[in-house]
Amino acid sequence: MSWLIVGLGNIGDEYADTRHNIGFMILDAWAQASGFSFISSRYGAVAELRQKGKKIILLKPSTYMNLSGRAVGYWLQKEKIPIENLLVLVDDLALPLSSMRMRKQGSDGGHNGLKDIAAVIGSNNYTRLRIGIGGNFSKGRQVDYVLGRWSEEERKVLQEVIKKAIDASLSFVNVGADRAMNLFNTR
Repeated sequence: MSWLIVGLGNIGDEYADTRHNIGFMILDAWAQASGFSFISSRYGAVAELRQKGKKIILLKPSTYMNLSGRAVGYWLQKEKIPIENLLVLVDDLALPLSSMRMRKQGSDGGHNGLKDIAAVIGSNNYTRLRIGIGGNFSKGRQVDYVLGRWSEEERKVLQEVIKKAIDASLSFVNVGADRAMNLFNTR
């Protein structure tokens, strides 16, 4: 059985280390901690690992955030992965930085990456892990905030958030979404 874990973000140096790229940051930290590497492939950078006999494919789409569905759809089909084995790691303005929420379905919440994934795969019934990036911006400055770099204060908690997101992703694979939600959903 295979799983697809997708970290959403934008490619390019100008987007590296921005709040919108938390999905990429989590997968990069996971790769570094586990000693595996991403390789450039169709529609993204891909890494494959095995966990307790399970094949896990990590994907960082190269399609830019707003066209993430193309990469997700391709890899689900290519690897014959059922939608219930898909987990998307995504930034969320509505959650404070140190919190995260796993959901098995739901709306895109105005997030263009999630909107495109649902459009391409034809469903909102896939699991997503929303990682809080906070909403500390003034009216009309949302894009600047989301595409902005992490502050020094945020960096102090970021490593713990990333570690917890990796653990939640592994729980999703090993014990399923329901148990993972009970373990990792925080206020």
